[in-house]
Amino acid sequence: MKSKRAGFSLIEVMVALVILVIGLIGIFNLHIVAKRASFESFEQTQAAYLANDILNRMKLNKTVLANYAGTYGVLGSETAPTSCDKAGVTCSPANMELWDIYQWRWLFSGGAEINASGAKVGGLDSTTACITVGTDNSVTIAIAWKGIQGTAGTTNTTSTCGSTLGTKRRLYVLDTVVDQG
Repeated sequence: MKSKRAGFSLIEVMVALVILVIGLIGIFNLHIVAKRASFESFEQTQAAYLANDILNRMKLNKTVLANYAGTYGVLGSETAPTSCDKAGVTCSPANMELWDIYQWRWLFSGGAEINASGAKVGGLDSTTACITVGTDNSVTIAIAWKGIQGTAGTTNTTSTCGSTLGTKRRLYVLDTVVDQG
């Protein structure tokens, strides 16, 4: 008389473990991809905020709108221009433009967020910003930065701003018209 065995054989347990491990590896990889995408989305949001910040500054100081045009990088060892927000300081539109650009560059240099060791951590990586102002008061603000990984062969020809960043280049472009009224 043959006896029936109850339970699982060792091979069945090992096959189940292999399937479980493959599933867990897939979940961990999915988590890494989701974190990377979330960070890239955060950077895009940061670039949109920075573009809107300088646009609003330009709208408040539209008498020297054309002076805002240029290509800007992160702050180095430049000293801040005379602050226009101190009590008793009379600020011309040209001084305000210098102060606006300085504060804007300070923001995308990461100066607004400093960690415990004093390092600036709030900015975008290798930021370059380009502002062009047309004769009809059309304004184009392009912000380029280095992303986490290279793109899959796509190129953005909307602007050449930050084109030296290579395949990791990310670009946010804001086109608008500033009303002079």
